[in-house]
Amino acid sequence: MSNIQQAGTFTPATFKLGSHTVKRLGYGAMQLAGPGVFGPPKNHDAALAVLREAVAQGIDHIDTSDFYGPHVTNQLIREALAPYKDDLVIVTKIGARRGSDGSWLPAFSPEALTQAVHDNLDNLGLEVLDVVNLRIMFDTHGPAEGSIEAPLTVLAGLQQQGLVRHIGLSNVTSAQIAQGRRIAEIVCVQNQYNLAHRGDDALIDNLARDGIAYVPFFPLGGFNPLQSSTLSDVAARLGATPMQVALAWLLRRAPNILLIPGTSSVGHLRENLAAGELELSEGALGELDAMAA
Repeated sequence: MSNIQQAGTFTPATFKLGSHTVKRLGYGAMQLAGPGVFGPPKNHDAALAVLREAVAQGIDHIDTSDFYGPHVTNQLIREALAPYKDDLVIVTKIGARRGSDGSWLPAFSPEALTQAVHDNLDNLGLEVLDVVNLRIMFDTHGPAEGSIEAPLTVLAGLQQQGLVRHIGLSNVTSAQIAQGRRIAEIVCVQNQYNLAHRGDDALIDNLARDGIAYVPFFPLGGFNPLQSSTLSDVAARLGATPMQVALAWLLRRAPNILLIPGTSSVGHLRENLAAGELELSEGALGELDAMAA
């Protein structure tokens, strides 16, 4: 158990996300679906409780997608939180669909992208989506080069129709971001990044200079949780958990990083939020930075 404060609302530093300014520690709803992000949650009431606790603790940025489940997390969000608070930003994503076996498949056709936006609207109970990330699925294992003009033009058209306020990109390269910014205003980029997976170091700094939010997915390692003796040693000295240290390092890494750690547990949610209060010394930061080598 961490020695960090576990109760009370959380008020970390903020950063602009579209037309809102949000706290830098938000919540990712992916883990509310069943195993493999497929099917219903193991405990429906517990999933609702996590969402309500997140908002009660002051979280104003929730990340989701209608292909989580599919439909499951969006329907849970609506059941738990609608009507939504005015300051709550719900960010969703399109560009993929789920196979009957739970596989993750590209869904880039104009019809698929349009249907995905309408599905997100219907299942969240919204008339307009705050932010929609276009997830690029040229390679399911990570970013891969290729033109994103066609699918992004479709999403920009849906924005012009008033169904989407802001556009982000996910699982993309620097070249694709540059191409995307010539087509539409990009307010955020969502790529894999954490203490051990730091290929986007330069990209994060470039986006920070342009005032664009960077939202790392799998900030704690995702399906392969971070494991490191260095991380464990730093956490032990601070009276924190390794995952709290990993989140605190990300908050220190760059001012434009917005975190969306996911969990299906109220207790784990509170532990994640407490990471925002964790002070990392220069020595600890040096040890953690060295993990990338």
